[in-house]
Amino acid sequence: MNPVQEQLSGYAGFTTDLFIRFLKYSAIGFVAVTLTTINAFECAHIWVENIELAAEKDEEVKKWQWDVESERWSGGSGGGTDPGLGFLGRHAVRAAWMAQNWGIGSEGSVMSSNAFSGRARSGVSGLNVVEARLEVAQSFLNIALKYAQERSASGQLRAQTIAELLARHANIMERMGQRDALYEARSEYERVWAGQPGKGIDAARTAVKLGDLSRRLGEYEDALSWWSRAMYLVKGSSGAAPAEILATVPDSVPTEPLAQRTFVSTLVSLSAFYATTGQLRKAKAVEESSLALLQSIPQSKTSESASPPESLHAFYILHRSALLSIHLAEVLYARSKKQTSSLEWLARAAESSERVALSLTGLPAIHPDAPESKIPHPPSTDAPLISVYAKSISLKRPAKSLLRDARRTAAEAWNLTGILTESHDTPGSKERALECYERALGWAGVAADRAGGIGRPGEGTLEDEWKALWSNYVRVREAVKNKASGNK
Repeated sequence: MNPVQEQLSGYAGFTTDLFIRFLKYSAIGFVAVTLTTINAFECAHIWVENIELAAEKDEEVKKWQWDVESERWSGGSGGGTDPGLGFLGRHAVRAAWMAQNWGIGSEGSVMSSNAFSGRARSGVSGLNVVEARLEVAQSFLNIALKYAQERSASGQLRAQTIAELLARHANIMERMGQRDALYEARSEYERVWAGQPGKGIDAARTAVKLGDLSRRLGEYEDALSWWSRAMYLVKGSSGAAPAEILATVPDSVPTEPLAQRTFVSTLVSLSAFYATTGQLRKAKAVEESSLALLQSIPQSKTSESASPPESLHAFYILHRSALLSIHLAEVLYARSKKQTSSLEWLARAAESSERVALSLTGLPAIHPDAPESKIPHPPSTDAPLISVYAKSISLKRPAKSLLRDARRTAAEAWNLTGILTESHDTPGSKERALECYERALGWAGVAADRAGGIGRPGEGTLEDEWKALWSNYVRVREAVKNKASGNK
C-alpha cells in the first residue's frame, strides 16, 4: 500500500472511530437525560403525594375544621390520592394538581375545544379561550375520572373518590367562567349532591355551590332554593327544606366553625342576589339581619393569644362582614341617595378588610417610621402570607384566598368612598376623594415601576377594575392640580 493509500485509510479509520464514539456518547447522554427526566418526574409526583396532599395532623387545625374544608384529591382524610385508581389514574390526579397549582410554564391562554361535554347553550359556536393551566388540569382530571369509573365496579375505589374528583373538576370548570363551563360545573355538582346523604356540612357546601352557579346562570328560583337548603342543613337538619324557609335569615348562628363559614358565605350570596336584582328592600333586611348576627360571634379571637386556625376563622367572618357592609352601603345609597350612612358602612368595610389583609401579611397597622401618625401602614399587594399560614397544609390555600379577597374588598370600599366624596362637591372634597382613590390603587395594584409611573393590577384584580380605578385617580388628580394652579 502506497503512502497516499495509507493516509486515506487512516483518515477513514479516524472518521469511523469518531462517528462510533459520537453515537456511543450520544446514546449514553440520551439514556442519562431520559433517566434524569423520569427521575425528576417521579420525584415531583412523590412530593405532591406525600407533601402537598399530605393528611392534616395539627389538632388545632382539625378543631377549627380547616382540614374538612381542604380540597380533596381522592385520598380522603388520609391525604394523597386513592390507591384504587391505579398507577396511571393516580398520576393523572397529581398531574392535574400540578397544572392547577404550579402552572405549565406559560401564562398565556389556550384555545379549548374539548373542555365542555354538554351542548352549547350560549348560542355561540367555536372554540373557547381559557387559561392554559385550567385546561390542562381539567383534561388530566377527565382521565382520572375515566379510570375511576372503570374501577368503581370492582370495589377497589373509596366510596367518595368519584365524588371528590367530580368536585375538583367542577371547581376548575367554575373558575373558567364561561357559560358552558358553568353549566358543566353545575351538572357535576348535581352528581356530587346526588351521591350525598342530604345532610351534613358537605351537603350544605355543595348546596351553596349549586346556588351560586344557578345565580350566575340567571336561574334565580333554583338559586334561592339551593341557598335555602344550605341554611337548613347548616343547622343540623336533614331532608328537604320546608318551602317557608326560602331564603330567609335564621335567628341564630351555627356553633361549628365550618358551619359558621358556610352559613356566612350563604348570607353574602343572598345579599348580593337581592342587591343586584333590584330587590333593595329585601337586600337591606338581609344585610342588616346578617350583620347583627355576625356581631354575636365573638371577635376577640383575633388577638395575639389566639391560635392561627382560630384567628383565620375570625378573619374569615370579619371579611364577610365587610362584604355585607359594602352591599348595605350601596343599597342605602340607591334607596335614599344620602351619603352619610353609606360612607359610615364603607368606612367599616375598609377598616375590617385592611385589618384582615395586614394581619395575614404581618404588616403593622401604623407605619413604623411615624408611630404617632394615625395614617395606616401603606398597603402592599405583593406582601406574602406570614409563614405560619404559608407553611400549613390546610391553612395555606384559604389564607391566600382570603388575603386576595380582603385586598379587593379594601380597594372597592375606598373606591366607592372616593366616588361618594367626589360627588359631594364641597370644599376639600376633591382632595379627600384623591386620597381615597390613592388608597384604593394601593390595595388593588403593585408599585408604579413602569414607564410613566403607572402601576399594574395585583393578584385577583381584573384589568377592567384596574382601569376604572386608575381613571378615577387620574381624573381627580388633574382636577386637584388645576385647582392648585388656579389658586396661585
